[in-house]
Amino acid sequence: MPHQVTIQPSGHQFVVEDNETILEAALREGFSLPYGCRNGACGSCKGKILSGQIDYGTHSPNALKDKEKAQGRALFCRAKPLSDLTIEAKEIGAAKDIVVKTLPCRVEKLEKRADDVMVMKIKLPANERLQFLAGQYIDFQLKGGKSRSYSLANPPHDDALLELHIRHVPGGLFSDQVFSTLKERDILRLKGPFGSFFIRDDSDKPMIFIAGGTGFAPIKAMLKHAFAEHTDRELVLYWGVRTLKDLYMDELPQQWLAEHPNFCFIPVLSNPQPGDAWQGRTGFVHEAVLVDFADLSGYQVYASGAPIMVDSARDCFVQTRNLPEDEFFADSFVYAADAETAPAA
Repeated sequence: MPHQVTIQPSGHQFVVEDNETILEAALREGFSLPYGCRNGACGSCKGKILSGQIDYGTHSPNALKDKEKAQGRALFCRAKPLSDLTIEAKEIGAAKDIVVKTLPCRVEKLEKRADDVMVMKIKLPANERLQFLAGQYIDFQLKGGKSRSYSLANPPHDDALLELHIRHVPGGLFSDQVFSTLKERDILRLKGPFGSFFIRDDSDKPMIFIAGGTGFAPIKAMLKHAFAEHTDRELVLYWGVRTLKDLYMDELPQQWLAEHPNFCFIPVLSNPQPGDAWQGRTGFVHEAVLVDFADLSGYQVYASGAPIMVDSARDCFVQTRNLPEDEFFADSFVYAADAETAPAA
C-alpha cells in the first residue's frame, strides 16, 4: 500500500507507491534528493530514518554498513517504506528544475585514447538541447529494456557535442559494442541527465577532486565549468591510474596548470612500469591526499571512480582528517561483464 514520507528539515511530503523506492518517488514528485548510482553501490543517497519502518533492499555492504543501519541510516535508492516515514535528507535546489529527457543522438566521433578508453562524442538533433549540471550522467537505452550509464565529460556551456569516456569492460553489453562494431554516424538513444554529483556553488570552500581512471570524465566537466565561472576557490585534482599510459588526457590538466593559478594537479600511479620512468607520486590515490592534508575540516571533496576508491576516501577523510561527511560528494562507478551499472564513464 502507498505510504507518506515527510522530509526534514524542509517539511516536504510525498507518497511512495507500491514497489517504489523512496528516491524514485521523491524524484517523481519533484523533490531532488542526493543520489548517484541508483543501485545501492555508491552511498550518495544515504540519509536518516527519523521515524517509521523500511525494507532496506539489496545494496553493497560497503555503501551502508550494519552500524549505520543501527544509527538509523538508509540508502534511499534501495529502501522502500513499510509504514509512513519521516526522513532527514538535504534537498538539492540546483537540480530540481532540470527535466529528464529521452532523446535520439548520433555518434559524431570515436577516439581511442588508451587501450581500454574510448572518447565518444555524440550529437543531439538540431532542435534539441539537454540541460544538465557539470558532473551529471546519462543512460544509453539499449535493446531488451537494458541501459548503461556514463558521465558527461563536457560542461553545460560547451554542449554542441556531448562527450563520454568509455572504459572497455570485456564482455560488457555496451562497451564491447563501442570498441568493436559501433561506428560514427550510428544512432543511439539516451535518457538523462541524472545524478547529484556536481559542484556546490553555494560554498566558498577549497575543493579537492579525486579521479580514479575514467572517473576523470565528470571531474573534467566540473573543472571546466569552474574555470568558465572564474571561480577563485582553490582547486586540487588528484588523478589515480595504474600506469603512465592510463593518463589518457594528461595534456589537459597540464594546460590548466599553466592557465589557472588556483589549480593544482597531482597524478598518482599505482603500478608504474619500468618503461614509464615515473618520478611522480605512487600508490593509492586517496592515500596521496592523506599525505598532503592533515586536516580537511575546511574543504569539500569530490571523488569519482571505483567504489573501493570512493569508499576508502570517504572513510579515511571523515574518520582521520575531520572532513564533514556532508562535504564529501561521490560518483561511484561499478564495472561488471554484463552489468555496467552507472555511472561508468
